[in-house]
Amino acid sequence: MSGLGPRRPRSPEEAALLAEAARLFPEGTRGPSLDEGRKFIVDRAQGSRLWDRSGNEYVDYLLGSGPHVLGHAHPAVLEAMARGAAGGTSHLVVTEAAVRLAQALCDVVPCAEMVSFHSTGSEATFFALRMARAATGRDKVLKFEGGFHGMHDYALMSTQWNWDPPPFPAAVADTYGIPAALVPEVLVAPFNDLAATQAVIAEHGRELAAVIVEPMQRTFVPRPGFLEGLRQACSAAGVVLIFDEVVTGFRLALGGAQEHYGVTPDLCALGKTISGGVPFAALCGRADLMAIADPVRRMSGEAFTMQTGTYSSNPVAMHVALAVIDELRRPGFYEQLAMTGRTLMDGVALALVDAGLPAQVLGEPAAFHTWFTDQPVFDHRSSLAADAFANLLLSDYLLDRGVLRAHEKFFVSAAHTAEDVELTIAVARDAAVAVAEALS
Repeated sequence: MSGLGPRRPRSPEEAALLAEAARLFPEGTRGPSLDEGRKFIVDRAQGSRLWDRSGNEYVDYLLGSGPHVLGHAHPAVLEAMARGAAGGTSHLVVTEAAVRLAQALCDVVPCAEMVSFHSTGSEATFFALRMARAATGRDKVLKFEGGFHGMHDYALMSTQWNWDPPPFPAAVADTYGIPAALVPEVLVAPFNDLAATQAVIAEHGRELAAVIVEPMQRTFVPRPGFLEGLRQACSAAGVVLIFDEVVTGFRLALGGAQEHYGVTPDLCALGKTISGGVPFAALCGRADLMAIADPVRRMSGEAFTMQTGTYSSNPVAMHVALAVIDELRRPGFYEQLAMTGRTLMDGVALALVDAGLPAQVLGEPAAFHTWFTDQPVFDHRSSLAADAFANLLLSDYLLDRGVLRAHEKFFVSAAHTAEDVELTIAVARDAAVAVAEALS
């Protein structure tokens, strides 16, 4: 294939590493394909490209599940990692870089008045929900069906492809190991259905601490008025509105989805995009809510939440996040990212249409997904009409031709060039034809 060369067969060394991974890790390699024959071991990555241990090169839209908005191994990130580590890798006590980063977040994220740092997005959303319960004295939380907020017990509810879901607002635990007593504490509503959500809030408002939402849920763009109505309903009921911007924060705009869509939450979980690929997350929001984490409150008997960690605000992550923000502030950064993503979105969509596939491309230019259905897709249940097998086929056929993406998204970076986009669209056209032939 032009630009990448012919696919090399799996080397004996890589085959041995794959066998060791299968023996050592319960999840194996966490590869981009369910097909054992297509799994691989990463050797290295640079810019928009990734190489496996057999020497195959890929145009990478997986990007480590989204963090590398600057591309892999960006010089500013590598320099910041070295600078941060030179002074020691973990102190527990905050550094100057942590103070500077907190101020940078408060400068650009609309809801941010105070900040706490963490190591994962799961921690940030978990602590946000705890803070909301402490602030309101209420126990229940509301999430949206299909919304993913990490790996803690409150998050892993009603996120999966449940073919026989219960009526709203009942939740379903997505994994064994979640206490049965916890399931009724999570209420579920359909994303993009403001009337249904308002009804749940009206019925349960007195026991509802928080509503947590991905402002762009997976790749479902919010309908006009949905987030605004959600903001109003939460304010009226005294419910804390939490935006999970682990994916959308700093990706859709410097101020995240709340800037992009013009709606300000009470609390916001951030991560991924400004992490440069190192463990990093942040919780930020209104000062009166964030102050509940002040340990002095424990001494006075006021409402208080514990939310610290040994590696929170470690200097490597702080320096990297500051360096990434500096790059994002460069004039034209988001305009160029949007142009690259829009060209790719349109090209992939046209490739699917020209292959005669009932499919559509949804999301924003910086993060989008292919849905194999000609029916409207706007929330989790409507997405069940899409052919998930066709989507898996597309991922595999793209992979065979040197294009790597997640099953659920194309993540676009500043490192993706016009040549990358042109190459990807050409590959998508071949892959779409192969999918159509496989389904015929």
